[in-house]
Amino acid sequence: MVEPKIIDGKALAAGLRRRAAGIAARLRDEMNLTAGLAAVLVGDDPASQVYVRAKGRACGAAGLGSFERLFPADISEAMLVAEVEKLNADDAIDGVLVQLPLPGHIDAHRIISAIDPAKDVDGFHPVNVGRLWSGLPGFVPCTPQGCLILLRAVHDELSGAQAVVLGRSNLVGKPLTALLLAADCTVTVVHSKSRGAAAICRRADILVAAAGRPRMVNSDWIKRGGTVIDVGITPVPGGVGPMTIACLLRNTLLAACRRRGLPDPLL
Repeated sequence: MVEPKIIDGKALAAGLRRRAAGIAARLRDEMNLTAGLAAVLVGDDPASQVYVRAKGRACGAAGLGSFERLFPADISEAMLVAEVEKLNADDAIDGVLVQLPLPGHIDAHRIISAIDPAKDVDGFHPVNVGRLWSGLPGFVPCTPQGCLILLRAVHDELSGAQAVVLGRSNLVGKPLTALLLAADCTVTVVHSKSRGAAAICRRADILVAAAGRPRMVNSDWIKRGGTVIDVGITPVPGGVGPMTIACLLRNTLLAACRRRGLPDPLL
């Protein structure tokens, strides 16, 4: 019996962070350029505060500029749009992310659509979503991007693999489906209305669980020798989480170079 192999997301993320730090240093030394990331946080949600602080620390460790814009939970939608537009116009800032979720009175789609697509390092702007599905260069959401890096670490070839994505969210399931299709996988999306989910998952060479329900996938859902990526709500130390922030650094450096007509750095 072949022993299961655990994908070390922490080590892969550390490698990407080191490469990002090297690119950031080269941009500073050769072009006097410091790539800058602005994080917008509305309200005082504890989890969101933790995420934003972690992103700021990661930027500092990699030599990127970090800017936080904190607003009260009762800020109006129009005022928040105006603040995002200020960040769009600030040349010191290459990437803008709005931490989700937003308070209920604010339309998240309107706020995301207000971000300059060239600074949309979360990859959620409709322009970048369309470019991803069209196979054109753009910004790819960080968590799906991290999933693909994890898969490539253990699969020399993804072409032809049977992949099942469990979940169809705009944040993970849909963009990951687009990435897997671009890698020439045969992709099935399983969601809350799918019939025979367990049987579908059992055929998968690659199974990505991103349904937002804990303990949904049992061992008898998994094909022997299959690869499983857990993007669920149960903690997976050293899994996809570290890759998400590392990919955010990657996207910010890409934005910094693209905005100035420079070639994409090799990350």
